[in-house]
Amino acid sequence: MEESGHNIIRWVVSKLPEQLQVTHIETLAGIILLALIVLFLHLIVRRWLIRLLNKLGEKANHPWYDALLKNRVPQRGLFILPLLIFYIGFDWVSDLPEEWLDFFTRIINSMMVLVFARTIDAFLSTVHSIHITQPGSNRRPIKSYIQLGKVLVYLVAAILIIAQLAGLSPWFFLSGIGAITAILMLIFRDTLLSLVASVQLTNNDLIRVGDWIEMEQFGADGNVIDIALNNVRVQNWDKTFAVIPTHKFLEHSFRNWRGMQESGGRRMMRSLLIDIESVRFLTLSEVERLKESYLLKDYIEKKLDEVGRYNQKFLTKPGIVTNGRWLTNVGTFRAYAFEYLKHHPRTNKELFTLVRQLEPTAQGLPIQLYAFADSTQWANYEHIQADIFDHMLAILPEFGLRHYQQPSGKNIDRFINSTGMRRE
Repeated sequence: MEESGHNIIRWVVSKLPEQLQVTHIETLAGIILLALIVLFLHLIVRRWLIRLLNKLGEKANHPWYDALLKNRVPQRGLFILPLLIFYIGFDWVSDLPEEWLDFFTRIINSMMVLVFARTIDAFLSTVHSIHITQPGSNRRPIKSYIQLGKVLVYLVAAILIIAQLAGLSPWFFLSGIGAITAILMLIFRDTLLSLVASVQLTNNDLIRVGDWIEMEQFGADGNVIDIALNNVRVQNWDKTFAVIPTHKFLEHSFRNWRGMQESGGRRMMRSLLIDIESVRFLTLSEVERLKESYLLKDYIEKKLDEVGRYNQKFLTKPGIVTNGRWLTNVGTFRAYAFEYLKHHPRTNKELFTLVRQLEPTAQGLPIQLYAFADSTQWANYEHIQADIFDHMLAILPEFGLRHYQQPSGKNIDRFINSTGMRRE
């Protein structure tokens, strides 16, 4: 076989012009012919084998098999075959100088290391592809660990390739690792910080893929779509993307709305600004009218009993309001608002509900409504909140209350007309 290979090479060289039949031309021709044969065999075998693997994959219908093909693990691993054939084929090349053999051997060994590294890279991608299909994978993302593994694989491959090309032992480079640690720390500073951050974020379950987070300092307000070794990618609600270095999550505060989404309710906290001049005691007729409301009936009866007992004890002189107690329109409205929230069909009854009075301001008396909608979906939440406050604003006049509003052009015109003043 070897002699036949030599005869073919000599025949090819004999057909070349005399000017090209110089020193080592037979060797060069042998190497070129060997390379062409290896390339031809590789293309045929690769095409046939990939087709066979695809057919087997259709029959197997296994997630691991599909993932291996999708991430091109067999395709990358097949590159080792032509390198082995090329390495063995050097025996067919006649008069190959020792230094040439040594050079090509180093090149082929280096390429084998690179092929192994790329194959392992593809296999790690396969592991990640399988992991993200498992239930709960968003709670424990492994992408950052996969990326770290790839970095280590290529780092080892780089050391082996350099050692092979330089003709030195890999331990020669590793023995000087202490001297280059500072340089590596400088080069991979962000990567190392991000690795530590990624481990803490994952182990402490601080963020997951799919979480809604806010980081104002980085312009992020949306869903986490990817957690990698070096960065976290967030798709904002306006469909833009924010890319945040992973280690920044340990340096800066951020808000994660996952708790809200898991609780089944989203908080509503908004205030109605009551015009203080409209705050007063209710008349008897107003009390009787409001008592007809099923939301206020129990409250008013209980309050009238409480106020009656108090006035019987302390109101010794009738007509002196300061000595007694009576129902106010704003207090009755607070009770109504609380009962309305508790009975509303779209509020979460299992979560906290409160209606409270805040400190008066120049804009009026704030009555704050605090409750939770039964939906965490944005559009539904806004609809529920708007429906509640539409009703609250419309019901205020029934209690003799007015909502505060800064004077506008129409208000000023009304004031001028009511006072008989006219613009010149």
